[in-house]
Amino acid sequence: MRHHTLIATAALSAATAAFAGVIVIDGTAEALYGTAKEVQTIQTQFGDANLGQTGYCNGSELDGAYAVVKDGFLYLTIAGNFESNYNSLELFIDSKAGGQNRLRGDNADVDFNGLNRMGDDGTGNGLTFDEGFAADYFISFRCGVGTIGGLPALVQYMNYADLPTEGLGTGGFAGPGTGPTIPIVAANGIEYTVNNVNVAGVSGGPGGASTGAGVVTGAEFKIPLSLIGYVDGDLRVCAFINGGGHGFVSNQVLGGLPVDTQNLGEPRNVNFSTIVDEQFIVVIGGGTPPDSCPTDLTDDGFVDGNDLGILLAQWGGPGTADFNQDGFVDGNDLGLMLAAWGPCPAP
Repeated sequence: MRHHTLIATAALSAATAAFAGVIVIDGTAEALYGTAKEVQTIQTQFGDANLGQTGYCNGSELDGAYAVVKDGFLYLTIAGNFESNYNSLELFIDSKAGGQNRLRGDNADVDFNGLNRMGDDGTGNGLTFDEGFAADYFISFRCGVGTIGGLPALVQYMNYADLPTEGLGTGGFAGPGTGPTIPIVAANGIEYTVNNVNVAGVSGGPGGASTGAGVVTGAEFKIPLSLIGYVDGDLRVCAFINGGGHGFVSNQVLGGLPVDTQNLGEPRNVNFSTIVDEQFIVVIGGGTPPDSCPTDLTDDGFVDGNDLGILLAQWGGPGTADFNQDGFVDGNDLGLMLAAWGPCPAP
């Protein structure tokens, strides 16, 4: 009974927050995020999830990335699924001058030295990012089968560290969490949680063409800008799925990899600068603010009947009112518009 009460309370809080223009950390990218920054285009080789549960999951895929800077925080939802076997979602954030283009091996010891497992082992190797991307902050998320209060449950963990240009940064740990869709707060102020309910998105296979369009649930983070040192200019994120020991990179990367790309394997030998396109998403480029009111289709500062008229005219087909990017303007998009009804929040 208590579990159902918590879910009902969380749902009510989310609905109330949506009307107030607040992003809720519940593992779902709501309309305030705007459209996806990146959509996956290739099959996952880490298992196609099909359980449809918010918690336990039998595959890992990165279907898309949603991100927005709002009220002093970076809100980030990596849509997709995260297998309950402690595979790692690795996030590297380029948020300020300096940082590491090639990952050093003398960074903070977090997650049993898992961060340094990806860095230079003294031979001049180390995970290397695209040209112009220098990571300043690291976050690793994972979930698996464990116990909470002596009872079997999905547990969630997060490790984090700053990445000074010269190494020797600091880091920490948060978890285990209390369950899916319920936010966990780290000592440094990062909030996070997961919603594994997705059964759509990319298919499983050898890396052939597939699409993650329309998926809005996954791992969600609320990151203080002061923590990552962001003031202005570019803000970029590289995301990928790694094995539980941080020692085997999958083909699920955002920005995406070319079609037919296999799992990348040993992270110390991965060099994204040698792969076609850019393996990161741009949250803010050159200080350009994101759309803080995507359901305001007329750009008049209000979500009202004028916007509703546009949505209804596009009903059943593609269009600018397809807020969840599933290819159709339908009741899901109408719900997102009604949740944002009224004056737009300040950007």
